[in-house]
Amino acid sequence: MDNNHESLSVEATKQQLVTTTALLSGLLDADNQKVWVEFDARYRPMIEAVAVKLGLIEADAADVAQETLTRFFREYRAGKYDRSRGRLRSWILAIVRYRVADIKRARLARRETRGESAIIHLPDGEELEAVWESERRRVLLWQALSELRESSQLSDRTMRAFELYVLQERSAEDVAEELNLTRHDVYMAKNRVAERLREILKRMEELFDDG
Repeated sequence: MDNNHESLSVEATKQQLVTTTALLSGLLDADNQKVWVEFDARYRPMIEAVAVKLGLIEADAADVAQETLTRFFREYRAGKYDRSRGRLRSWILAIVRYRVADIKRARLARRETRGESAIIHLPDGEELEAVWESERRRVLLWQALSELRESSQLSDRTMRAFELYVLQERSAEDVAEELNLTRHDVYMAKNRVAERLREILKRMEELFDDG
C-alpha cells in the first residue's frame, strides 16, 4: 500500500459514523455537505486503489476518482440510481471501468503508428468486483492502522514490530534484531495489535452495507 493510503487522516475515518444506506439518504439533501464529505472520504481511497490496480499511475487514478465521484453525485441526485436493482459498488465500478478504459485507449492511440494494438483488456463482472473487494480490505486495514496509531497507547515499537512481522512478512528473528526485542516480544506485539485491529475493522466493515 502506498504512503497516500497510509497517511489517511484519522479524522476522516472517525467521521464515518453511519452506514452507506444512511449516507445515500443524506445525499438527497442538497444542503447536507457533511454527508457528501463523509461519502467522499469513504469511497475515494478505494476508487483510487482500484484504478491503480487496473494499471493507472497515481495521478491518473486520482483524476478517475474525482470524475467517478462527480458523476455518481450528479446521477444519484438526478434519480438515475435505483439501489433495489443493483449494488452501489457495481454502479461505481462501471463508471471507474469506463474512465480507466478511456485513459488507456487515449494512451494506446498515440502508439498506433508503431503498430501496437489499441484493444483494451479490463476485468469486468465478478472479476472486477473481486479487485474492488481486495483493494477495499487493504484500504480499510491502513485506515484502521492509522486510527490505532493515533488513538491507542501502544508504543511505536509495538506497532512497528507488527508491521514488519505481519505486513512485510519478515521473520520474527529479523524483526527482533532490528528493533532490539526478543522473539516473544514480537509475537506479543502481533497479538496485541491484531486484537485491537479486529475491533476497529469490525466497526468499519459494519458501515459498508453497499453489497
